[in-house]
Amino acid sequence: MKTKYIKVSVIALICSILTTGCGDSWLDKDPKTIITEDQVWNNPDLIISLLANYYDRLPHLHGDFNTGGMAEIDDAMWSGTFDQNSKNDFQYGDNYGQIWEYGLIRDINLALENIEAYGDNLKEDQKKLFIGELKFQRAFVYFELVKRMGGVPLIKEQLIYDFSGDPSHVQVPRAKEEEIYDFIYEETEAIKNDLAGNNGSKSRANTYAALALQSRAMLYAGSLAKYNNLMASPITTPGGEVGMPASRANEYYEKSLTAAKTILGSSNYQLYRSNPNLGENFYDMLNTKDGNTEVIFVKDYLPILKSHYFAYDNIVRSISEDNESSSALSPSLSLVESFDYLDGTKGTLRYKDANGDYIFYDNLSDIFEGKDARLYGTVIYPGTTFKNTAVNMQAGVYVWDEETGEYRLSVTPTLGANYSDGGLWTGLDGPKDNERDVSNTGFYIRKHVTDAALASTRGTRADNWWPWFRLGEVYLNAAEAAFELGDPTAVNYINTLRERAGFPANSISNLTMDIIRNERRVELAFEDHRYHDLRRWRIAHEVWNGSNDSEDAVVYGLYPYRVVRPGHPDDGKFIYEKIRPDRFRQPRFFRMANYYASIHQNDLNNNPKLVKNPFH
Repeated sequence: MKTKYIKVSVIALICSILTTGCGDSWLDKDPKTIITEDQVWNNPDLIISLLANYYDRLPHLHGDFNTGGMAEIDDAMWSGTFDQNSKNDFQYGDNYGQIWEYGLIRDINLALENIEAYGDNLKEDQKKLFIGELKFQRAFVYFELVKRMGGVPLIKEQLIYDFSGDPSHVQVPRAKEEEIYDFIYEETEAIKNDLAGNNGSKSRANTYAALALQSRAMLYAGSLAKYNNLMASPITTPGGEVGMPASRANEYYEKSLTAAKTILGSSNYQLYRSNPNLGENFYDMLNTKDGNTEVIFVKDYLPILKSHYFAYDNIVRSISEDNESSSALSPSLSLVESFDYLDGTKGTLRYKDANGDYIFYDNLSDIFEGKDARLYGTVIYPGTTFKNTAVNMQAGVYVWDEETGEYRLSVTPTLGANYSDGGLWTGLDGPKDNERDVSNTGFYIRKHVTDAALASTRGTRADNWWPWFRLGEVYLNAAEAAFELGDPTAVNYINTLRERAGFPANSISNLTMDIIRNERRVELAFEDHRYHDLRRWRIAHEVWNGSNDSEDAVVYGLYPYRVVRPGHPDDGKFIYEKIRPDRFRQPRFFRMANYYASIHQNDLNNNPKLVKNPFH
């Protein structure tokens, strides 16, 4: 009986808990360590946190301060550690630019489905905004995919395997290339007004970020439709996974121009003009966060918490704040010479006269006098300053030899050394051939290298932002699209940008495609455009042609020297010498296979419905 009593008592206790205890919902309380779907998708803070994660994961090839990528393709060479010297022996591989960001697409698709299913308590405009941001992110990813890979599987919802042993229902074939571009347009067109709640934000998608993506993507689509079909052998696949119909070129150009004009017509954005010094103004444009009217959409950074190493990797040697920092990028002479003179003459630097004799300059910077102001904002060249400090550049001295009646070159392996006359022999900042962490071309990069205190140290690092979209590009998109459509207003967009750079009003009267292409090169240098521009125009194989005689396939430099000739008027003046750096081993060679990256073999194995890209 005693045992039975205990059992009955325990049962009674449980019943008591289940009846009386449940009166205050004790058993209905949510666990403290689990967040339910309802809680996540009705909590704006949690959704914003998720969006931030996806923004951070947006793909890029050589943006986001990837020093190595800029050295490989964006008008510079590698001057950093020798163990990465392959960046100067660069032949574009089959997988160059390859991405397959379906993990992020899956996460975005899942988020879209969940917010629709569970976000009942969100305010309607708030819900539309979050859905718009997710769709913008997805369109952004698809653009990064299509411009590298061509048509890819277009997946807009979760693919759920049923464990039947037959995976064919989750194996999606590639869409046509034009279908991906059409999706990007339709998606951005549908969400642009829903994103208005973010207008004013630089790091979250807003109406104008959607239009900027639309303008860029449609320009690419128009270019591919036109220029691929002008090739002797257009690059295509039978199913249209690669290859755009030529008949659609103008349609895409019109869409690009319409989007660009909408942005340019908005009072929200103006070209940055805060500094009367035009060269400094162009540099400030990408480094000033407060009140910046030019930047549309960025990947932002924060001090220490979310910072980057671009200044640490590329600071001028003598101005470094960290004994381990480097100067990894040396911009090319070809880039420097692509910046024209303000009098309208071509930008070829005048270091020798028509007879091949040296031109003697009183000051190091005189050879650059009268140049497009964007050069100063992009490149640090001899005779200039950084962080209010003179850059110490000189490659050596040329000494007059009375016996031979000629100048002889005298260099020293010691950077920062003085010559016997007490003047500078070789600058602390070089340039020096085949030297690590000092300019090998005679130039340093200025754009993106912030002048903020301690930005080049490992402890603090840099927090200047990476520009996904800015107004300067929108002007160029408008100019190119209008030009391709035969619209005479195209030249006005180019002239507006040139005026900010110091050119007189209406400096271009007869606009050509070559002018447009050069303007994109100088305005957008080191902003992750040139590689993709040359590909969509189908001229990458002509520019990076593998020839040792090519000014673009080979990176050249220009070295300054001080003249030592006591008692002569040229004593103390400077001359320049064009050189090919020893570390730049082979000319860059872009093959037809590089117009579309290869699809990884694992992806081909997992999905037999995928079609390989041409030449792979």
